[in-house]
Amino acid sequence: MRKDTERPFKRVLIANRGEIAIRIIRACRELGIETVAVYSDADADALHRRAADTSVHIGPAPATESYLLVDRVVEAARSSGAQAIHPGYGFLSEQPELAEACVAAGIVFIGPAPETLAQLGDKLAARRRASAAGVPVVQGTFEPIDLATDDGTAQVRAEAKRIGWPLLVKAAAGGGGRGMRRVDGLDQLDEAVTSASREAAASFGDGSVYLERFVERARHVEVQLLGDDHGNVVALGERDCSVQRRHQKLVEEAPAPGLTTEQRRHLHGLAVNVASTVGLRNAATAEFLLSPDGEFWFLEVNARLQVEHGVTELVADVDLVHEQLWIAAGHPISARALAAAGRAAAPERHAIEIRLSAEHPGLHFAPAPGRVTRWRPPTGPGVRVDAGVEEGSEVSEHYDPLIAKLLVVAEDRPEALARLARALDELEVGGIQTTLPFDRWLLHQPDFADATGLSTDLVDRLWQPLELVSVAALRAAELAAVAATSSSTEAAPPPADGDGRADDSWWRAGIQEATERLE
Repeated sequence: MRKDTERPFKRVLIANRGEIAIRIIRACRELGIETVAVYSDADADALHRRAADTSVHIGPAPATESYLLVDRVVEAARSSGAQAIHPGYGFLSEQPELAEACVAAGIVFIGPAPETLAQLGDKLAARRRASAAGVPVVQGTFEPIDLATDDGTAQVRAEAKRIGWPLLVKAAAGGGGRGMRRVDGLDQLDEAVTSASREAAASFGDGSVYLERFVERARHVEVQLLGDDHGNVVALGERDCSVQRRHQKLVEEAPAPGLTTEQRRHLHGLAVNVASTVGLRNAATAEFLLSPDGEFWFLEVNARLQVEHGVTELVADVDLVHEQLWIAAGHPISARALAAAGRAAAPERHAIEIRLSAEHPGLHFAPAPGRVTRWRPPTGPGVRVDAGVEEGSEVSEHYDPLIAKLLVVAEDRPEALARLARALDELEVGGIQTTLPFDRWLLHQPDFADATGLSTDLVDRLWQPLELVSVAALRAAELAAVAATSSSTEAAPPPADGDGRADDSWWRAGIQEATERLE
């Protein structure tokens, strides 16, 4: 049993940056744990460095020369006297090498055991384990693809024909949509495999890829898991992460809309079954596809804290980072978390998260680094903002462009959507282009608002920014004509480049919003 005067560790190093580093620092502070931040040259003035009790410089700006170096991270923990390392998500969070180095150095790794990371980090191994455990797996290959020989090329083509079109080429290691390509026919296969393998090798140091059937109009649904060293593995509920672009999530919510209690129990059971086969300790997420016919198909397990863990926290009323810290210190899952798992199939609240990134939604969500000159996050009942920036922060081109997560919670989904709309209306960001225009647009789309059109291709089907910009430009011109009759100041319609496309400022969308407010 935990005592009020007890704390899991005296000092923890956070091997990450940005909003997740801030999130972990706050959780540690609540438990009386001292924190150590690591930072690169690009993050010398970063918020997470100043938020920690102390910090250690680990190298130049490129992640391959700083945040991705196991020896630098472990040495930072040694030199700072940290007892444990929390990897956050991304970077080294799912790399067995860091967990193994922690064991060798006598430092606690706040995450699954090295052997578990090795088993689950290899997506093909995870597919084999799930299949052996009787969990439905999306049709595909169970061994890595090798195009080095003519026989290998012929075998890949034969497997692709067996699986059928469309299909996905996917990286065996890593995630986040990297190393993934859709293939609609044999003529696209060789190039897709080659480019996916190249991207996987650059992103994860492993170019292994495999084939998987693409399930049309499927939803992406995942289950939050916790496991400890005392024989407990539980599911704390599921999240819908179907709103994606380039296989990367944009919006997440819990619970998944439209599922029955029986469906939830079934899904949670499948996830626990997979996690139990590897003796899961700490936090992980089992990911599934929900096909239009109502069947769940296993994809993979991410053996770490997820970006979207906050929506589960708001619905389950459990702090997942607190749980991670206590479990890593050898304690069992808390009574609070066990109780939450017991009621997970019948949730009484609804939470939604949007990822606010420094990206240009009108230019295929291209990264848009720069300096934040204005930052006014929303507040009020049921609103939570996990941010890694403040006014004056520099969003670096070297790292993921995620700058904050806006979360809301309410008694049901309609109320949560209304709260999210209010919060998005209050949010002000200046100096950089963000995904905010897309987020505001999304709330007005019936496929999302009533959840009837949720699927992983929703953004591809509905988000047509050039058409939206044309409408905005026309309405802005009409407004300018009205203004010209009562003012000597002329207002010109927004400019466009030589192809009539939007410029990089996205200010047309701002004019559109202003016009709508005046109507």
